[in-house]
Amino acid sequence: MSPDAKLPVTHSTLSARWAILLAACSTRSDSDKEKRAILRPLLQQEVEWETLVDLADRHGVAPLLYHTLSSLQLPIPSDKLRNLRDNYHRNLHKSLFLSRELIRILEHIEALGLEIMPYKGLALAESVYGDIALRQTGDIDLLIRPQDVSRVSAAVRDLGYTPNATLSPAEQHAYLKSGYELSFDGEAGPNLLEVQWGIQPRFYAVDYDMAGLFQRAVMTNIAGHSAKTPSTEDLILILSLHAAKHVWGRLIWLRDVAQMIAMPALNWQWIEAQARELGVARILAVTLLLACDLLNAEIPAGAQNLIRDAGASALVFQVRGQIMSEAVYDVESSDYFRLMISLRERQSDRLRFLQRLLLTPGPSEWKAVKLPAPLFPLYRAVRLWRLAKRVAQI
Repeated sequence: MSPDAKLPVTHSTLSARWAILLAACSTRSDSDKEKRAILRPLLQQEVEWETLVDLADRHGVAPLLYHTLSSLQLPIPSDKLRNLRDNYHRNLHKSLFLSRELIRILEHIEALGLEIMPYKGLALAESVYGDIALRQTGDIDLLIRPQDVSRVSAAVRDLGYTPNATLSPAEQHAYLKSGYELSFDGEAGPNLLEVQWGIQPRFYAVDYDMAGLFQRAVMTNIAGHSAKTPSTEDLILILSLHAAKHVWGRLIWLRDVAQMIAMPALNWQWIEAQARELGVARILAVTLLLACDLLNAEIPAGAQNLIRDAGASALVFQVRGQIMSEAVYDVESSDYFRLMISLRERQSDRLRFLQRLLLTPGPSEWKAVKLPAPLFPLYRAVRLWRLAKRVAQI
């Protein structure tokens, strides 16, 4: 699909709320006059504003919706525009609070001589959007080196954060190998902080080079604080993997990628080579095609070879339908695991995924059955038993 190709999703085939949302989040470089011409007739339809705002909020693009509609001075009922503005300001206040928290955490951990990288969230808002108010804020995400997990965990506990889950020493040891993140609750709410030493759980069979990720990091500015963050090339891959893991269930994940691929001087030769080495070229292709399909993103010339995968094109229609249905995808269903397998272009990666899925126990198994430390290896059998039960219930 070339950047100039006609897109299957057109405004005439969508409900008013979806048409408005996608038009408002489009990354096309139209003039304000052209955007106004697209949105004005849509807003003249009967718009269920509460449903539209709720949809934008669930997809993490409410700030973008308000910014587009208000900047274009479109005919919107004053009370509806006021609600959008209030939502925008609430997000801004939360972003400012989390910025202060992030700086406090960074300064404390850096003082201990530990390397840490904020990414997604605030770091992405600053480096990609240039404005923390334009990206909906969720939590604080930090990338760390695997060998620093225990020290970083202790450091954030010193700052008042508490682990979301308590693991035994044997469980902690196993989770460092099979998992990839720890969540911490803060005074302002649960799961406020996520500390990650990997990109995905081990069973997804994407063994991202974390040492290389840190070596390629670049400096960015977050609320006046200078910090390292992954390079844009790494972020395109990382965020595509994150979106795929959640079946691209939020528009903001596609909007992030759409925003980044429009940046000049990206090293697409490296991105493609890395994607193929990791066996995730199809995942990247689906992400790019969805960004083009839904948000009118222009796929750069350097990425054209990636999107020639016929398997990726077929999956786009399936995933797009899931997104537009607004249904919550059951990530523990057999359909989900079949989709994850079909997203891998190499048979060897599909087999590794299945093997690790079957034989990698985790917190669910540890919670279901309590085994003493000497019998910890038997949790593989518990994993197989639980999976067999689930299959028998289908």
